[in-house]
Amino acid sequence: MSDIPKYLPASSKLKLFLALSRTPHGLLDLATPGLAAILWLGTFPPMKTIILGLVTAFAGYTTVYALNDVVDHRADQEKLGLGGFGDSKSDLDAILIRHPIAKNMLSLREGLLWVMAWAVLAFGGAYILNPVCALIFILGCLLEGIYCLLLKVSHFRTLVSGAVKTSGGMAAAFAVAPSPSPSFLVILFLWIFFWEIGGQNIPNDWADMQEDVRLGAKTIPVQIGLERSSVLILGSLLIATLTNLLLFYATPYRIELPWVAASLLIGVYFLLVPAYRLHKTKERRHAAALFNRASCYPLALLIVIGVRSVL
Repeated sequence: MSDIPKYLPASSKLKLFLALSRTPHGLLDLATPGLAAILWLGTFPPMKTIILGLVTAFAGYTTVYALNDVVDHRADQEKLGLGGFGDSKSDLDAILIRHPIAKNMLSLREGLLWVMAWAVLAFGGAYILNPVCALIFILGCLLEGIYCLLLKVSHFRTLVSGAVKTSGGMAAAFAVAPSPSPSFLVILFLWIFFWEIGGQNIPNDWADMQEDVRLGAKTIPVQIGLERSSVLILGSLLIATLTNLLLFYATPYRIELPWVAASLLIGVYFLLVPAYRLHKTKERRHAAALFNRASCYPLALLIVIGVRSVL
């Protein structure tokens, strides 16, 4: 455990809170609701909606990521005691400090207060945008708590993680339209769901597999092995890449073929290439590389579709 002084400069304290919420990752995640909103509208939302949506989405992701560490702090402490998190410098989530509560850098009370403050802001902003968005936010938080509690219970918890990650994009669709098309919502859900499972959840658990085995955690790599996990990753990301293309045809407007082709190439580069490399090598560092590159996938798509919408 760490012997960090109880009283730290405000800047250092803020850094710990941002680490608790995995803010670099959360900032990348803002691209997903942005993309969902543009895909439904065919253009950028009004500036008022953009500003409120960004604040709300940031607060929502900050809440959920911090909630994960708060609920999981005992398991994280146990994993730390088993020598975990020592080989995580290449992990996007370790840009700041990984699991500051487990490392006694922040108290549980401080973490809870941080979560509650951002949750109030996220709920308020979501409710102003659309009460349905507020309901989605509450469900996302509840599912995140369930996901954490299933750590030593079932590897099917990864399905819960997939559902949690869809909440930002789904809420964004309702934020810009009272009743988006059901077909659009279904395809949007599936796209984010399989991207999360294949590009985020399983690779992240793969990188932590050695510690998870000692901890008794039930994750996909621990339960079904690396070979089958790599096939599951490839299959999930192939589905994500294809459903992204379907999503373009479920929007109320036409996206021209060059933009569809560009999005397909983005899927190949950010998802399928690193997934295939991991499948061939089964190396831990390639699991981390897939996680990092897949985290940038929505942002790359947002740039392409954003440029298209202003031309």
